[in-house]
Amino acid sequence: MDKIGAAVIGCGTIFAQHARVLHEMEDAELRLVVDRDAAKARQEAEVYGCEAGTDYRAILRRPDIQVVHVCTPHHLHAPMIEELLAAGKHVLTEKPVAHTPEAAKSVRAAAAKSSAQLGVVFQNRYNESSRLIHEQIRSGRWGRLLCLKGMVTWSRPPAYYTDNAWRGRWETEGGGLLINQTIHTLDLLQWFAGGEVERIAGSVTTDVLGDVIEVEDTAHACIDFSGGVRALFYGTNAYLTNSPVELELIFERATLLQRRDCVFLLQGGEETELCRPSQTATGAKSYWGVSNGLLIRDFYRHVREGRPFWIDAEEGSRALSLVHGIYEASRSKASVVPTG
Repeated sequence: MDKIGAAVIGCGTIFAQHARVLHEMEDAELRLVVDRDAAKARQEAEVYGCEAGTDYRAILRRPDIQVVHVCTPHHLHAPMIEELLAAGKHVLTEKPVAHTPEAAKSVRAAAAKSSAQLGVVFQNRYNESSRLIHEQIRSGRWGRLLCLKGMVTWSRPPAYYTDNAWRGRWETEGGGLLINQTIHTLDLLQWFAGGEVERIAGSVTTDVLGDVIEVEDTAHACIDFSGGVRALFYGTNAYLTNSPVELELIFERATLLQRRDCVFLLQGGEETELCRPSQTATGAKSYWGVSNGLLIRDFYRHVREGRPFWIDAEEGSRALSLVHGIYEASRSKASVVPTG
């Protein structure tokens, strides 16, 4: 079997999550890592036994590289993705697909024109708990889904932002807590709820990091979906630890609860454990989820088989639309309908 040639752009925090998986895959080979910091690129290239570079445009002229992983700061996603797709390279990008709604629209247009695939990393959809919850919803076993909520209480110290100048700024990160950390939970809420978003109300605040960042560290929202399903959301980076994400889904005849990535069924006053994930984190922060490898391998299967990847430009933009809907609702102090 010929191996699929891969490159990773960006040797920052998330880089190892991609490089490690590629290094372990039998049908893919990491051939190039790119970073503006030449020393950092060389260091990672030595670890993974590949070439190093500082200009991602060199990839455009490399026929031996078919898939490119974009792991750069948010504001660089859209222009890189568009160039790579135009050159016929398959792209797997870290979230968000872009840092503004306008840039996301441009990416979707580029993806529609390209013969190559674009995948967006929302790895928590591959968690055992998420898969089970989604299957329970689709089965209709507990009746109609009425409402759901998600809670994220994490911590980000000032150094998280001061050590990386692009973070904490509207121009380069596109926001704060919502677009960087809790976008994964918002993605799960909209994936579980199904249907279209009809209304978003909410607000963002900067509770503890106001002297460090210009964006939010805390947010809440009330999101109404078609079909009468309502989602409540709360997230913050102002806690003093990174707690597991908590989810609750209320059906007509039962309740599903996610705590510490385990899923419990609550019915008739009895609580039953339905899922205790067998996966364990391998060097990653456990609260990120441990399913990056599952998503990456699945993307490569789709590329090899010529099948459209299911978290594409359109699907990957849904959570971003929620993020910007909450920002707009907070600015206007009124409920809004997201425009994508």
